[in-house]
Amino acid sequence: MNQEEFKKILAFAIEGEDEAYAFYNSVSERVKDGNLKKLFSDLAEDEKKHKTTLEAFLTRPPESLRFSQSQDYKVVDGLPTPLLSADMKPIEGLVIAIKKELEAMQMYTQLANISSDEAQKNVFVELASMERGHKNRLEDIYTNMAFPEAW
Repeated sequence: MNQEEFKKILAFAIEGEDEAYAFYNSVSERVKDGNLKKLFSDLAEDEKKHKTTLEAFLTRPPESLRFSQSQDYKVVDGLPTPLLSADMKPIEGLVIAIKKELEAMQMYTQLANISSDEAQKNVFVELASMERGHKNRLEDIYTNMAFPEAW
């Protein structure tokens, strides 16, 4: 993969963050539940930050990027994705959000696997780790909502 291909992939990832922002913002505006509204509003803001981070990657050499590793617990990976609706339950909204983060994480992992340049591969591994961290945050919220008796 050459630098031009690398930049095109980052541009695609930036578009994905824009789409995620639009999705979360739209859900936030349409849901009635106050907690769900705040959660999706916060997620929209997180996606804005992800976009800013990705845009910064375009100006930095790949070898200067570093993220901490995070574990993927796969809490909802096997659940079906609910349909988006204004009257969805908060737990359903979380499942949709987690699935979106999973898709982004998988895309970056696949890009890392096919990258022949070690520095570019590291960027994709670290981007996947960033998405995995976001997924973990959402899964923590999901677990607390889905299994309140654990408290």
